[in-house]
Amino acid sequence: MYLICGEALYDVFIDPMDADVRRKISLTAKAGGSPYNVAIGLARLGCAVSLATEIAGDTLGRQLEARLELEGVDRQFLRRTAQATPLAMVDVDSTGTPRYAFYGLEDCLFHPSLPAVKKQWPALLGVHVGSIPIVSAQSSDHLLELVTATPAKVLVSFDPNIRLAIEPDAGRWRDAVERFRQRAHLIKVSEEDLANLYGAAADLDAIAAGWLGGRCSLVAVTRGAKGATYYSRAAGKIQIPSVPVVVADTVGAGDSFQAAMLAWLAEHRHASPGELAALTPKDVEALGHFAAHAAAATCRQKGPEFPYRKSLHPAP
Repeated sequence: MYLICGEALYDVFIDPMDADVRRKISLTAKAGGSPYNVAIGLARLGCAVSLATEIAGDTLGRQLEARLELEGVDRQFLRRTAQATPLAMVDVDSTGTPRYAFYGLEDCLFHPSLPAVKKQWPALLGVHVGSIPIVSAQSSDHLLELVTATPAKVLVSFDPNIRLAIEPDAGRWRDAVERFRQRAHLIKVSEEDLANLYGAAADLDAIAAGWLGGRCSLVAVTRGAKGATYYSRAAGKIQIPSVPVVVADTVGAGDSFQAAMLAWLAEHRHASPGELAALTPKDVEALGHFAAHAAAATCRQKGPEFPYRKSLHPAP
């Protein structure tokens, strides 16, 4: 089982506008949040997965939990809160690229109880962290303690998923990324996130490759329509092309890519630090192509929607 830690919220989209500006604006809300998306994506790809997050008792919170139950996501690490369900207002530009404004996340708890997780160590394949929780005053230290305490056989994956809309201080994000990436075996990061962290003029390839070492044996840099680049201690640098697709929007594509990587590792019995470090170039190519197809499937639909395993045949 994978344990995913982080936010659960609703992505709120503006529906197509009526030509008459005097008419009401309609909104469509879809369950989301990067870690929530990764958990749903993993479940749809046939993996046992649990989500550690905070769920409100309001109508939207009950819907978030109902979705988890429907998709088959384990809920033993959920926290309950009397606060309102957080929202992310999503403004999608003409290329399908989203911009976010977040509401209601400031006081959320995104970490599970460490003693409770320790009881489940024998059942865990991996722990995944990233996104808003890594800069959360309430949860970042607890999550760092969690990933530091993982047994040697448990895979730690990390996706920074920078959200400057909720924390505009790039320096704070850089500090958090440094702390977490040193505990991770597998890192997925977008080219945009690297630019937000270190500046567009920085040598992003060198930064990503420089994260290899210590625990980390594989770094994936996603580049949108330009595909993805993998940096592996054992297999070197490998480029994965994107999958041609008519894009509705790219919301959730990175989460779909992340979930597909973890699912591929589990399906092919490589979901451990030792197995990850031993991936061959052929293995990394298969992993990357599988993840790229999953991300493309998400891009075909508006909002964070994720493919089922049967739709991604044949298995690489």
